[in-house]
Amino acid sequence: MKKIVYLFLISIVFSCNQEPENIKISGPVFGTAYNIQYYTTDDSNYKTQFDSLFAVVNESMSTYIPDSKISRINKGESVELDAHFTRVFNKAKEIYRATEGAFDPTIGSVVNAWDFGPEGKITNIDSTTIDSLMKSVGYNRMGLRDNKIVKSSKSFLDFNAIAKGYGVDVIGEFLESKNVTDYLVEIGGEIRVRGINLDKKSPWKVGIDDPNFEGEQSYSKIIALQEEAMATSGTYRKFKIDDNGNRYAHIIDTKTGYPSKTNILSVSVLAEDCMTADAYATAFQAMGIDKVKAFAERHAELKVFIIFENEAKEFETLSLNNFPE
Repeated sequence: MKKIVYLFLISIVFSCNQEPENIKISGPVFGTAYNIQYYTTDDSNYKTQFDSLFAVVNESMSTYIPDSKISRINKGESVELDAHFTRVFNKAKEIYRATEGAFDPTIGSVVNAWDFGPEGKITNIDSTTIDSLMKSVGYNRMGLRDNKIVKSSKSFLDFNAIAKGYGVDVIGEFLESKNVTDYLVEIGGEIRVRGINLDKKSPWKVGIDDPNFEGEQSYSKIIALQEEAMATSGTYRKFKIDDNGNRYAHIIDTKTGYPSKTNILSVSVLAEDCMTADAYATAFQAMGIDKVKAFAERHAELKVFIIFENEAKEFETLSLNNFPE
């Protein structure tokens, strides 16, 4: 009996001294990959729930799925909207207005024309083609009525510049609903954290890529995140090269319909939620440094880190609103 009690006490001491260990789950989603770390006292594995939530978001807002709600809307069908779609639509409208149209989800048909969307490049794209497509661009022409989209017949809606960040938020909010207070959710570089990294007993630390065109990954800086989300938009990896050898980026200027001409290589934005950070990172990429600086002065809730190329073709950085060093 004494031996049994002794072994039982040893077991208790061992379990009490055991270091916390994060649950780590990863997999493919949204044409990229997700990585999730979180801590629970009961070691609950939520991979099945994560995959189900990803499927719901995809079925709502993926332009790469022919029968998703957004694809059916773009075909002209009258579709009853779900809560995910409505939430993203309204946030996109808020950021569209705040950026005076620099963020515009109706630019999708032009994105397709430049071969950065799901429908493929238009052959021999020219100014006439762009001018024609731009007639359907304008998020102000689109609204909600009786839980359905009201839009012009030619408008093409594309939430790819905000939906990935929203997917991060969906998983984060799910974990919080399960009383998980320490987690990191990352999808294709978009990140949301709460609490700390209990594996290392320190804040969550993430890297910001150093821009280069060779595909070799290095970090411009590593920062600690706490109770916030980060999204990064860069032109240095996702680009096309035309028949004349000219490089053009995937960020389309919503005013001209052409790839943005900017010396900004990368914009990272910190915000309370990831869909907000995601959308603003895209908008800031197209706005240019001076406009971003002026915007940041009016929006202290957004922290911004810009990597750009100066006149000497050298990399420089700019931190706004106390972006972490």
